[in-house]
Amino acid sequence: MHPVSVRSDAPSARSGVVQAAALDRRGYAGDAAPENTMTRQIPANTLNARRLPARSRLPLAAALTAALALAGCNSTVVPVASTPRPAAGGGGLAPVRPPNRTTPRDPAFQSIPGLEDVIGASQGQLTRLFGTPRLDVWEGDARKLQFTGTACLLDIYLYPTSRSREPLATWVDARRGSDGQEVDRAACVAALKQR
Repeated sequence: MHPVSVRSDAPSARSGVVQAAALDRRGYAGDAAPENTMTRQIPANTLNARRLPARSRLPLAAALTAALALAGCNSTVVPVASTPRPAAGGGGLAPVRPPNRTTPRDPAFQSIPGLEDVIGASQGQLTRLFGTPRLDVWEGDARKLQFTGTACLLDIYLYPTSRSREPLATWVDARRGSDGQEVDRAACVAALKQR
């Protein structure tokens, strides 16, 4: 990069713009004399600005980034009051509509030969049939029981019905424990009954 020569005696210096020219090693801009060296105009306020070297800017940028990141961690959440608005005609509270209470739909029961002892059974009946489940997971009103053996894993899904107070087995999945590939459900049930 060549040094820049600034002429402040030019008439445009009073208006905030100075003339600058890139000089070669001899002090001349190309073949012309310094008096005829205007190549571009630079705003006067940029000539006094100090420019930091690139290696000095890196720690500054890292510090600013860290400060911004930490500033985001210290945010406070102001809770919003959620009081109901009064009714248009009076000063009381607006009536709240009660939730719809419907009876649950009966789930579809799987019907596969060999699963007659499992489908429609309760958790207690399944525990007597296969032993203690490896997993017993509740999700809302549904339940999943997992029974394991050397041959397979058996997942039994229980859902509430209109005819029973507790969830009943409605669906069965069976897979190998080694690689998760599906296996015959009835064969897995038979293998787990024999242990």
